[in-house]
Amino acid sequence: MNIIFDTSTHAETVHLGRLLAGMLRPGMVVALRGDLGAGKTTLVKGIASGLTGIDERDVTSPTFTILQEYNGPVTLYHVDAYRLDSARDLDAVGFDDCVDGSGVTVVEWADRVSEALPGEALIVTIEQTGDQQRRFCLQAATPQQARDLKRLSGMLRAGDGRTDEHTSG
Repeated sequence: MNIIFDTSTHAETVHLGRLLAGMLRPGMVVALRGDLGAGKTTLVKGIASGLTGIDERDVTSPTFTILQEYNGPVTLYHVDAYRLDSARDLDAVGFDDCVDGSGVTVVEWADRVSEALPGEALIVTIEQTGDQQRRFCLQAATPQQARDLKRLSGMLRAGDGRTDEHTSG
């Protein structure tokens, strides 16, 4: 199942991330795909805020450190694979420890390390459709994720209406 959400502002993208955080459970991996500047880190700001309570302004892309850990009620492991040559490079940052079930792992540039990701990873493809406009395609890999995406869709429809949603699959 795929669900597509469109956002028009930075704030809407962060809001989508906060709502998405509500469906994430320890042990889950979220694979983010998208071009440079697509909004991957902005979405992670919302996810981090929703999972850990951290201020979104304190969330930055770990491009040079590769891995950033945010502690809270649920730990978030934020991985940026942009500078990695292969999935084998993830071993050096302890990626296997991140996906052991104690926290949620979000991987930016997931297409660069796809062979290291579990088959049940939630895939989020981000497309820049305008200066501030973004399209998020969330692809469920499990029946539970599909149910959670339907619930997320309902929450967005019941909310302020600023984030548009489309369903397919």
